[in-house]
Amino acid sequence: MTGDVYEISTDVTRLDRALIHRFLHDDSYWATGVPREVVDRAIDNSLCFGLYRDGAQVGFARVVSDRAAIAYLADVFVLEEHRGRGLGKRLIETVMAHPDLQGLRRFFLGTADAHALYEQFGFRPLAEPGRMMEIAVPYESR
Repeated sequence: MTGDVYEISTDVTRLDRALIHRFLHDDSYWATGVPREVVDRAIDNSLCFGLYRDGAQVGFARVVSDRAAIAYLADVFVLEEHRGRGLGKRLIETVMAHPDLQGLRRFFLGTADAHALYEQFGFRPLAEPGRMMEIAVPYESR
């Protein structure tokens, strides 16, 4: 079937790693300049969701998790030419419904511009941000 038929899969063998790297490296605000080997290692150690139209990848999301207590949603994107069709929402719905991500104590993410999307799924600003800490090292400093 062709046309506006989209599917989501967790089959990592289907992922277009070059497309994912290109988007993250060139078009994202959160991973600009990320090396390909970092993207590959991140994919290999995450639960990944590919969004496809007619077999070609058009979106992506990944979750870093112990699949018991905690998870972090990262690298969510839909290619620009496929936006405006509710695909980001559909992608997050699929992530949130995944059986390995049920009953978690904490589910985190970071966003600069998609708060309204994630709020639909129960995400809120940190209740106690003073408890959170980070080490942030830009890719160009490694």
